Amino acid sequence: MTDHNRDREIGKSVAAKVHPDEYDVIIVGAGPAGLCAAMYAGRGMLKALLLERGAPGGELLNTDLIEDYIGFESIKGWELAQKMTEHAKKFGAEIVTDTVDRIRKVADGSFEVVTARGWVHRAPAVILTAGGTPVKLGVPGEKEYAGKGVSYCAVCDGAFFKDEVLAVIGGGDAAVEEADYLTRYASKVYIVHRRDELRASKILQERAFANPKIEVIWNKRVLEIVGGEKGVDHLVLEDTATRKHSRPKVGGVFIFIGFTPNTKLVEGHFKHDAGGYFVTDERMMTSIPGLFVAGDVRSQLTRQITTAVGDATTAAIAVEKYLAALREKEKAAVAP
Repeated sequence: MTDHNRDREIGKSVAAKVHPDEYDVIIVGAGPAGLCAAMYAGRGMLKALLLERGAPGGELLNTDLIEDYIGFESIKGWELAQKMTEHAKKFGAEIVTDTVDRIRKVADGSFEVVTARGWVHRAPAVILTAGGTPVKLGVPGEKEYAGKGVSYCAVCDGAFFKDEVLAVIGGGDAAVEEADYLTRYASKVYIVHRRDELRASKILQERAFANPKIEVIWNKRVLEIVGGEKGVDHLVLEDTATRKHSRPKVGGVFIFIGFTPNTKLVEGHFKHDAGGYFVTDERMMTSIPGLFVAGDVRSQLTRQITTAVGDATTAAIAVEKYLAALREKEKAAVAP
């Protein structure tokens, strides 16, 4: 049984316990957005609880080298995660390891955040920064070479593959758009698709077909990603019609077969886009008053560390103003 499933079993077997501590805001997810939100909440003198199911850092911990975060020409993912965590703690961030099962708004307008270990944490505001998860291929070599030739972000990692032959897996807008982006670094980019036509928009397809560096490999599914000490070496592909195998040599594999935002934690209806991402106002507040979101879980043009911390800065400051407005409203209600 995995740690996550074990936590869920604990949560089922133990009666829910209301945590005695009261918080101004609960932050769910300790990636760059969550850590930044916690830091700004502390600066704003808010009592904040940051819940994270694993080690703080989020996707930073799955990224070997980062070279597109301003102020750091080059820094290891784990190192940046450590620096962000220390900075958040300096301003009083309380980080608790627990898995959030659900977030719900209750009758009095506050929120209950229920965890797998059976705790119910309460606060008048929540900042959800739980991000999302790239859909995995689930083939041998994918996990082994993650961050060592296997990537889910062309903008993050493309520059590491200058003059390499790369493979992009997928046939939708993201795959075709990122394949085009990667040609600025790669000597050649294969788009590997399991069907005989792409699902991407026509304009993106036309751009890809016109790019001399892009070649589409049709009707192939990935069976394995093979590599060695230096990283990825080649793919093992199977023809979906003939079942014949091929082994194109590649130095990197970029997987774009889908991304699932972690929005199912929230009970009730909320405004979202076609992909299921939260739609927010300029304050990062969702259609549920008091529920703010930041980072990859929010509907936006791009998903980078810089955009995540920008969202989080806005959200934390907006929470401070939201709580001040609530207090003023409460005062007005009891005034003679």
